Amino acid sequence: MAGGKWSPTELPVLPGFYLNFQAAALASIQAGSRGTVIAPVKAHWGPVRQFVEIASEAGITDSYTADDTNGATAYTTLRFTLLGGARKILAYRLADAGAAAATLTLQDTGGTPANVLRLDAKYPGARGNNFKVTVQVDPVYGTRKDIKLYEGTVLLRTFTFVSGTIQAAVDAINSDTGNKWIVATKLTEGTGILNDLSSSPFTGGNSGIAGIVSSDYTGALAAFETQEFNLLTLDGISDSAVQTSVAAWVSRVRDEGKGIIAVLGGAAADDVATDAVSRAAARSAGFNHEGVVNVGAGAVLDGVSYSSAQVAAYAAGLIAGQKLSESTTYAASPFDDVTRRWTRSEMETAVQNGVFLLFHDGRMVKVLRGMNSLVTLRQGQNNSWKKIRTIRVMDAVNSDLVRTAEDNYIGKVNNTEEGRLALTGACKQYMLALAQGGVIEASDYDVYEDPVYYGPNHTITPEPDQVYLKWEARLTDVMEMIFGTFIVK
Repeated sequence: MAGGKWSPTELPVLPGFYLNFQAAALASIQAGSRGTVIAPVKAHWGPVRQFVEIASEAGITDSYTADDTNGATAYTTLRFTLLGGARKILAYRLADAGAAAATLTLQDTGGTPANVLRLDAKYPGARGNNFKVTVQVDPVYGTRKDIKLYEGTVLLRTFTFVSGTIQAAVDAINSDTGNKWIVATKLTEGTGILNDLSSSPFTGGNSGIAGIVSSDYTGALAAFETQEFNLLTLDGISDSAVQTSVAAWVSRVRDEGKGIIAVLGGAAADDVATDAVSRAAARSAGFNHEGVVNVGAGAVLDGVSYSSAQVAAYAAGLIAGQKLSESTTYAASPFDDVTRRWTRSEMETAVQNGVFLLFHDGRMVKVLRGMNSLVTLRQGQNNSWKKIRTIRVMDAVNSDLVRTAEDNYIGKVNNTEEGRLALTGACKQYMLALAQGGVIEASDYDVYEDPVYYGPNHTITPEPDQVYLKWEARLTDVMEMIFGTFIVK
């Protein structure tokens, strides 16, 4: 899909739909959810460097388990994202070169037992070290044997097979569609009869967490670029080198037409420091981009304190789960408290410096204001670019228009006056839908051929395969500041 920004002096090479946003020519889309978040995670189980779609807390435990000890992050990161309201998460497990699946080798009967069957945990990770296997004669059918797989003391699965060939045992395990835990490999036939065992443990499982470095995160970005999603969050990582790389990546892919917003945060020590506001503001200044949200406050949930880098997963889910006509400003959260309550002057400083802040209002924890890290405006921008809602609207518009143009116009409609009228007519219908959804002002929008390239006063003649359009619209906004005068009589 080719798209992104364009310049009259440096036109793109690939065919596609290229759209510039300028302060006087905003466009938007009807209300709707754009709810996919992508997140790298560390875990003791699950596929490595593969995308797993998560839509519920049960999906987290099924795919990665709820174990967040010893450096694992999957459960907290994905659970917080779901708590925020994300409709879908694409999780991507990272692991270092030491990651290994736990294994157990079974022997046959006979005077000199031979290694005939190897069992491997389906995924690398320490979880597999909790697996145990019992091999015994089936109590009902004496000609059969059972391989019972346990996790600790919990029976996960029983595999029953006709005793006499090792291949029968392999088939019983590998062909079981309900088997989510182990894979069997035949080493040799031997006597064909497995020796009985009682609670023999798997060993050698390694989660591959200890050796994960910043390059693992930046390397994952290349894989992320192949997916369709709306927001990116890290798994509690506050490392400045990783975050700088992510921010640079977001800036690049946004210029190329991929509307991604990254939600990042800081370390727990930064969140509670006496100069927390300065530290958070410094992070925003470093990002200074409409495509990066900088969470500045840690939070407490069920008696456990979490850093702002961890809370960033919740913020990403919150943003993803909202309609385009909604704002995160004053959105209520499930947290019990924040790790540091900021003063009014500190909160004012945070807002002025592009910090996405959670605060306790005396009753609950809320988002202060739905803003990104943009502090210094670039050419063609105005203060609307500092709002998350504005950026999401522009991203949605760009995505929808690119998709519509590719599906229905590019390479399909002649570039004649009639063809361009059809295109502008379709765009106006689209804008009408936006107005009806309350995202743009119904009385103040238009789509037309760019007069620089068309009409009696045009100054540039476009190439036969080029079309130049202009959109004009006024974005609506939510009430964020209410001013009143109370007159006492």
